[in-house]
Amino acid sequence: MKPFVLLLQAAVQDPAVDAAPLPFLERVYAGTTARDWIIALCVFAGAVVLFGLLKRLTLLRLAKWAERTETDLDDLIVDLVRRTSRFYLIALAARLASHWLVLSETTHDWLTRATILATFIQVGLWGVGLVQYGLARLVKDRAQEDPIRTMGSSILGMIGRGLVWITVLLLCLSNLGVDVTALITGLGVGGIAVALALQNILGDLFASITILLDKPFVVGDAIQLGEFTGTVEQIGIKTTRLRSVNGELIVVGNSDLVNSRIRNYKRLTERRCVFTIGVTYSTRPEHLEALPAILAACVEATPETRLDRAHFKSFGDWALIFEVVFFSVRPEYNAMMDAQQAINLKIKRRLSELGVEMAFPTQTVIYANSVAAPTPPAR
Repeated sequence: MKPFVLLLQAAVQDPAVDAAPLPFLERVYAGTTARDWIIALCVFAGAVVLFGLLKRLTLLRLAKWAERTETDLDDLIVDLVRRTSRFYLIALAARLASHWLVLSETTHDWLTRATILATFIQVGLWGVGLVQYGLARLVKDRAQEDPIRTMGSSILGMIGRGLVWITVLLLCLSNLGVDVTALITGLGVGGIAVALALQNILGDLFASITILLDKPFVVGDAIQLGEFTGTVEQIGIKTTRLRSVNGELIVVGNSDLVNSRIRNYKRLTERRCVFTIGVTYSTRPEHLEALPAILAACVEATPETRLDRAHFKSFGDWALIFEVVFFSVRPEYNAMMDAQQAINLKIKRRLSELGVEMAFPTQTVIYANSVAAPTPPAR
């Protein structure tokens, strides 16, 4: 009897007899039960679908809103939402589903880093969108009439995108545990060496970007640069080309343009004109009193002009000087000269009617009567 009892106890304590098969949902895989794996997969799939639907619905709502507004800021928001990539949504869904999993510390750390990397890349995509938005506003309505500006904006866009992605790369390397201090130092030293070697070229390049952003002139403007005057034909990366009134081509470095005082005649809203006339000293006083009003009336009767003043200015060497100031509403030089010509003809006609003579340089020489010397007496 005792051997049978011992055999029964051994059978009860045998693991093969004690280990009954577990249900599938309770089985453990990689430290997590099958039930939690299924929940995590359902959460992941649901989050991917939900994020995609939210993105699509947001784009539809924002697009309808942007059509009803005149500002382009809503277009920027639509573009940024459209640039939200699918892999970023998948990374967020995976991060959300990981809360139902039992992960080791190493796996959890790598999953966190992957999520941060995806976030940095997504921020880079948004940054590129902001750069393109700024450049689009810069060349808005100028793509056809100003191709040089479009070329300059493309160069500026390349520089902007490069800066965005270099920043993203450094952030990603830092997140992966790479010491980027030495890399940044090396890039800085290399950049200084390149800048010193190409300082003149880079100076003109950044000057062209300054001209592009500040817009002191555009292609087609008539400008004066020191002793040179001409019409802007081309704004390049290094130089700007002017066509002078005599026909020759003037090539100026962009850095010289930025550091110089420029007169832009194309930006004139109206052109100020000053001229004088002289009448003879024999003019009657009543005519002298009436002349300022007559001159003003001649200016006011000329189309596209605006009178400023008309005065008896001074007593000249050979004439009585009257000064007239007016503005040509059309700032073009030819239009100003047409107005000046019409005013001159009116003044000449009106003075002829009054009998007032216009003076011209004259000189009066007065000879004193000489007294004859007495004849000496004859001897």
